[in-house]
Amino acid sequence: MGPNSISKAMSAASSGMDAQAFRLRIVSENLSNADTHGYQRKLVTFDNQMEQLRESGGVRIDDVLLDRSLGEILFDPTHPLADGEGYVASSNVDMMIELADAREAGRSYEANLSTFKQAAQMYSGLIDLLRR
Repeated sequence: MGPNSISKAMSAASSGMDAQAFRLRIVSENLSNADTHGYQRKLVTFDNQMEQLRESGGVRIDDVLLDRSLGEILFDPTHPLADGEGYVASSNVDMMIELADAREAGRSYEANLSTFKQAAQMYSGLIDLLRR
């Protein structure tokens, strides 16, 4: 593994950390709005850059989509968002799913961080060898 391969590994791990950090921000936004009537859960999709950039690879955010599933429909004619019949849609955010997504994103972030640190140590070792 040469210095160019090490920098590629560091670049791929860095893009993975960026993508997972963004995913965590979306999960926290979903959790913050779990009790907001009419709020639709946001979903993050990723794009593997290996196909587009053969040299560096990595991960990037492809899109942020809205989950179109319906939340619970409640009868509350006094609510400002109630329809003509007095029904209002609650958020479609499931706290357990969001917490599981947050845990998965955190673990993925940590795995990328570990890869980045290992590549940095290899790079440092290579520089030390070249100095001798």
